[in-house]
Amino acid sequence: MEHASRGRFSKIRVAIVGAGAAGCICAYFLLKEGINVTLFDKGSPLRTLLPTGGGRCNLAHAEYDFKELAKNYPRGEKFLLSAFSKFSTWDTLALFEELGIKTYTQDDNRIFPVSNSAKEVRETILNKIRKAAIIKKEILSLKDLENEFTHIVVATGGHAGYELLKEYDINIIEPKPSLVGLNTKENFKDISGTVCHGVNAEGLYGDILFTHFGISGPLVYKISSIKAFQKFPYEIEFDLAPTLTNLQEILNISPHKEIKNILREYLPQKLVSKILLDIDETTKAHLINGKTRDLILDRIHKFRVTVCSTNRGEETVTAGGVDLNEINPKTMEVKGVKGLYCIGEVLNIDGFCGGFNLQNAWTTAFIASENIKQ
Repeated sequence: MEHASRGRFSKIRVAIVGAGAAGCICAYFLLKEGINVTLFDKGSPLRTLLPTGGGRCNLAHAEYDFKELAKNYPRGEKFLLSAFSKFSTWDTLALFEELGIKTYTQDDNRIFPVSNSAKEVRETILNKIRKAAIIKKEILSLKDLENEFTHIVVATGGHAGYELLKEYDINIIEPKPSLVGLNTKENFKDISGTVCHGVNAEGLYGDILFTHFGISGPLVYKISSIKAFQKFPYEIEFDLAPTLTNLQEILNISPHKEIKNILREYLPQKLVSKILLDIDETTKAHLINGKTRDLILDRIHKFRVTVCSTNRGEETVTAGGVDLNEINPKTMEVKGVKGLYCIGEVLNIDGFCGGFNLQNAWTTAFIASENIKQ
């Protein structure tokens, strides 16, 4: 069967620019059919896979309804519906089973390799695509590849490759940092390292981490993604303790308890001191009047921060990239440029933390490879 495929596809020569997750998996799908593939990258192949999932490689998210899966992409939701209907989370699990990589699902629905090693995933994938020519070279013009290759796939990620595409008058949405910590006007150095759990903001729930530069953590990453294109400065209002619904009742039940000890049941100790600020922490509950009670509640349920900028250098994902209006979502081919494809994060697609960005890489790589085979 493979021999027959080679004959059928013998005239196809594919150049993949960028040997990241999307580029290498696209190469894998094409090589399975005996198609000639050359990967170009100025750095080491799959190097960007190594830090994913904290080095454990969070390769997917256990959301098996493709419509629900697409909702986790602030940019790209509608575009990905067609693609996810053809290659979803189930297909990703089948792909890694085929590669010989066993997986497991955490309680938070993040999917990891049993080895918990991004390095092992990298080595496995590179071993599977060893028949491809991998050339360490920076491509300066895609048009230089046109005479040698029948198809060109751009998989340069979210930080590079845009100048190459401008040769074809392709519209690029200016890249912005996403999934990143936020620098704030307020100074949180005195509580740096403090984590507050179960916080509500912008209709989202999660944990926030106070840092020497501002705020970070899972909830902040989501907000930074949603607001990637919002002008600075902007304000975020947090409800630090959504479960604290009736403070007066708690004060009545424990009249001789100090206010700091009551609040510590809902908030970290250092944050309690930040909230009370000019209020004596040792004040007994029965001495807290209505005005002070309301002031405390306002500081907890309407905890406001002013965001001045993103924490540059921290981001691993970018919003922006190739305008999705330029791409056929059913093929990943650039409209009006036959044989030119864009996949992965070079597209104006970015997802939340939890395996969504790698899912975009696997899915768009598959869609492009299928079209090339046709």
